[in-house]
Amino acid sequence: MALDGAFLRHIQKELEGALIGARVDKIHQPNREELVMAFRSREGACRVLFSARANSARVHLTEVALENPKQPPMLCMLLRKKLQGAKVAAIRQPELERLLHFDFDAVNELGDHVTLTLTMEIMGKYSNIILTGEDGKIIDALKRVDAEMSSQRLVLPGLTYHLPPPQDKLCLLTHTAQEAVQAMGALPRDMELSKAILAVLQGVSPIVCREVAYQAGRGRELTAHTLTEEQAFRLQFFLQQLKETVTGLTGTPFMAIDTAKKPLDFSFVDIHQYGTSAVVKTAGTFSQLLDGFYREKDQQERMRVREQDLLRMLSNHAERLTRKMGAQRGELDQCAQRDALRVAGDLISANLYNLPKGAQSADLPDYYQEGQPLTHIKLDPALTPSQNAQKYYKEYRKAKTAEEKLREQIALAERELEYLDSVLDALARAETERDLIEIRGELTEQGYLRAQRGKKAQKASPSAPLRFEVADGFTVLVGRNNRQNDQLTMRTANNNDWWFHVKNIPGSHTVLVAEGRTPTQAAMGQAAALAARHSRARASAQVPVDYTQVRHVNKPQGARPGMVTYTNYKTIFADPAEGEGCKTL
Repeated sequence: MALDGAFLRHIQKELEGALIGARVDKIHQPNREELVMAFRSREGACRVLFSARANSARVHLTEVALENPKQPPMLCMLLRKKLQGAKVAAIRQPELERLLHFDFDAVNELGDHVTLTLTMEIMGKYSNIILTGEDGKIIDALKRVDAEMSSQRLVLPGLTYHLPPPQDKLCLLTHTAQEAVQAMGALPRDMELSKAILAVLQGVSPIVCREVAYQAGRGRELTAHTLTEEQAFRLQFFLQQLKETVTGLTGTPFMAIDTAKKPLDFSFVDIHQYGTSAVVKTAGTFSQLLDGFYREKDQQERMRVREQDLLRMLSNHAERLTRKMGAQRGELDQCAQRDALRVAGDLISANLYNLPKGAQSADLPDYYQEGQPLTHIKLDPALTPSQNAQKYYKEYRKAKTAEEKLREQIALAERELEYLDSVLDALARAETERDLIEIRGELTEQGYLRAQRGKKAQKASPSAPLRFEVADGFTVLVGRNNRQNDQLTMRTANNNDWWFHVKNIPGSHTVLVAEGRTPTQAAMGQAAALAARHSRARASAQVPVDYTQVRHVNKPQGARPGMVTYTNYKTIFADPAEGEGCKTL
């Protein structure tokens, strides 16, 4: 799944066709590991994504719109100062190294034309974006590398930029297929053929090496030293074919998709190695392929990073509540023995004149049990029999009051834990930065987060609920979070509309808009499927969903956002997958 040097060579060709002569229009830094540069030329406008993420480092033309922070980071402001309005003069790639140099014809503070170079290094967790001047000195970098981080290659402002250390491999641009086969002879005898190809060739990813080995062995696993004469001939043939593809830039963007319809891998050569376990499709351009491949993956990664602090805070609160409830239930179990205290007081009161003062215990007949067996009761020798009876009555009343308070506290904790579960579910389904801001605002209002002093609270314009069109032209509205659930159910929906919610599971309030009509069975089923899809049970097959008219849904006074009660309901079972086919409005 790595973007190799040969694939990057094809990307370079696309970028040259779109960017040479274009000027930098805008520069954004959506997060600490990505840059987006907008270019404008006579042919039109385009955008380029520079990503230094460890698991998805790449550079290509993009059509995906990324949300930008209100305050640009320092590097973004520096690049705007240095490159805004600059013209792309050249895009260079040293052999098949996984890096591209973007040369810009810029104007400095004195009005002189200077050449600045923005280098995109694609090296896994060491990926970086570096800006250098005409003298080769580093102006700044996305990731600064000091002596504590690396002793071999420093990346700091003012230092001379050096290419990453070269690998002792053969480049297909300058070496033949026969030389590559000969180089495999020096490798260990038991090394797999695909790993041997990877070890000797520069700029090719594991999937390309596996593909060459697959074609050479006709699907059988081989080692570099166990090739038959025919297999050796086939290996050299397919290596030569690979060389011609890389040299002539005749590759095609291929993507392998698994049986779950999720992107599995990509390459610039056709992919046969997965057999029937994957479907191989082509994209219009290499950039479009990368856009599609990483769209869902990157969105999940960006949201994961942004929601980490919220997830940690909610998890800590839930853990503390669970521990507190466990301790309270333990105390409640002890209170369950309070009747024994009252009985002891009654038995002492019934035998006041038979008990000597100063006794430490007494065996008294239990009038509450058949046959009146003797019950052993401890006494305080410093108290009179009457005072001992009052002591037991006092402990009984204390235990009774404690039980009432504990039950009340446990009920409150259970409702709070239910609320936290609903926020965690909304957080898991958050798709945009605005969704996270709304959740933060809700948690701040509820006292879980502190409002930042000296800074204006980050507010997002109120978002609308999700809208879907279901069978027979009915509209279904789905809340994105708890505050929106309240707004949707208690204010937006009409009393005659139908309300859906998964049974005893955190999820969104879902409203089928009736508009004076009687919903059809198909519309009701799809609305229930949407409610199941937007809940914690979205990965299940059959989910119980309660439904009733909005008139039967009420919000208790003082209840937290999203918490309601409902009556006159029925329950149906819905498949969340059926909600995927509903048209989004």
